[in-house]
Amino acid sequence: MDRIRINGGKELHGTIPISGAKNAALPLMTASLLTDETLILDNVPRLADVAQLQRILGNHGVDIMAAGKRAGDSEYQGQTLHISAKNIIDTTAPYELVSKMRASFWVIAPLIARMGEAKVSLPGGCAIGTRPVDLLIMALEKLGAAIAIDGGYVLARAPQGLRGAAIAFPKVTVSGTHVALMAATLARGTTVIDNAAREPEIVDVADCLNKMGAHIAGAGTSRIVVEGVARLGGARHTVLPDRIETGTYAMAVAMTGGDVMLAGARPELLQAALDVLVEAGATVTPTNEGIRIARNGSGIAPVEVTTAPFPGFPTDLQAQLMALMTRARGTSHITETIFENRFMHVQELARFGARIQLDGETATIQGVEALRGAPVMATDLRASVSLVIAGLAAEGETMVNRIYHLDRGFERLEEKLSGCGAVIERITG
Repeated sequence: MDRIRINGGKELHGTIPISGAKNAALPLMTASLLTDETLILDNVPRLADVAQLQRILGNHGVDIMAAGKRAGDSEYQGQTLHISAKNIIDTTAPYELVSKMRASFWVIAPLIARMGEAKVSLPGGCAIGTRPVDLLIMALEKLGAAIAIDGGYVLARAPQGLRGAAIAFPKVTVSGTHVALMAATLARGTTVIDNAAREPEIVDVADCLNKMGAHIAGAGTSRIVVEGVARLGGARHTVLPDRIETGTYAMAVAMTGGDVMLAGARPELLQAALDVLVEAGATVTPTNEGIRIARNGSGIAPVEVTTAPFPGFPTDLQAQLMALMTRARGTSHITETIFENRFMHVQELARFGARIQLDGETATIQGVEALRGAPVMATDLRASVSLVIAGLAAEGETMVNRIYHLDRGFERLEEKLSGCGAVIERITG
């Protein structure tokens, strides 16, 4: 099993290209099931989760062609996928595929919207709390789907098609909003989604669906209105840059010091996180090229942060911020409100010498003068990279084990960091 070895203590200097957003690429690929015409997606990141969803779509009969590098493409240019769901041969998404990635459950929405039926395994994925699918099922039932659960599978039927409805989510749910949005595009009549998630990835998917012929208004606000259409066509769409990758590398620069251009990054996608970095002592400069992050020799200031749905501080950057605060001059508090069990990285950060106390959903981090390299183990996707951030600043050698979590969400992590002066390498086997 691959591991990553880091010798810490090096400042980062240079340019890191930001990849396409995993959290947009996955629902965009899923949306290809809504049409019998070809959907072309540019700037798709090369990730384990993307490859897994390709296998899941292939099981339904979807043909996917990944275009190679073209003249003028940079080394880190995202891949282009030509996705054709002309002939859906199977409306079942089996356990052995869905169990490996939660987002694969979303295929239930386009399958029932276009084919009138779907049989999808209950999902697996990260071990950060239960993250149930009850709100996704509720949305489909509102749209007229008959739902049953049998033998670990969700059976959905709408032989006469879906119909527009009012869907009011009791809490903000990105997954639920994606599912409601995709299903409503082919439903007869008008669908109104209230308390919708406002994340940029929702907007990106809505933009693509509109290019395909959908009638969606209000994406990016808490109320989305969808006028159903009889069919959708093909389109070409570029995946937006990954705001979580952007924030991760920004925190790595703040942790180690140095000066790095995050090429292609868009500040409006993560303003809350950038504001926290400024508060912590980093210099954040938006440019035409991306976002420049720098920290001179001054120390890291402590912060008080509570995670929240967009436009608040993202839960997917909570672990990375905690790693940064282990070196702050003073005491920080981070409160996690989105997912339970999302502090599994705390015991691994403690192996570096970090001083962190947990009280319910709040972590209190007492900054230390120095971290010491240690062997650590990744527990989930975002926690994994917090260990890398700590290792970049720690004295001596750090070995990060079980890095398959990292490969799910970060494209060429060690190459991007080593290109800016980090001493980091992947050890295979």
